Amino acid sequence: MKKTVVSTNRKAYHEFHILENFEAGIQLKGSEVKSIREGSVSLKQSYIVTRKGEAWIKALHIPSYSHTGYDGHDPLRNRKLLLHKREILKIDTKLAEKGLTAVPTKLYFKGGLVKIELGLAKGKKLYDKRASKKKRDVERDIQRALKR
Repeated sequence: MKKTVVSTNRKAYHEFHILENFEAGIQLKGSEVKSIREGSVSLKQSYIVTRKGEAWIKALHIPSYSHTGYDGHDPLRNRKLLLHKREILKIDTKLAEKGLTAVPTKLYFKGGLVKIELGLAKGKKLYDKRASKKKRDVERDIQRALKR
């Protein structure tokens, strides 16, 4: 199926080492889907928590749909993630480990459905961030040299 990426959380790749990825659906309202289709969504501050065998995404900012009336949706409401029970258990046990967190990395449409890619991540230290920036700069210089 064709994926149409709507939003990417580039800050997550800068702040964390992504160890494992999961694909999940999201329980949304109609006006939220329309707003996502407009491309106005922010993953920057959002994170994933598990409670009572359910996974939730918090602080995912989906602004109100531009053509809606006065009765829109709450832009920062908690939204349920649609995952299999064994995936939720796996994520929950990994989150219990020290230093691991679950962050959303991409939001996209897959066959008309809104999907979110979430990653189990471990925080980077300052020297890790510097090393990854240096590596990225070296690779960019090599690509420039090859183009000439």
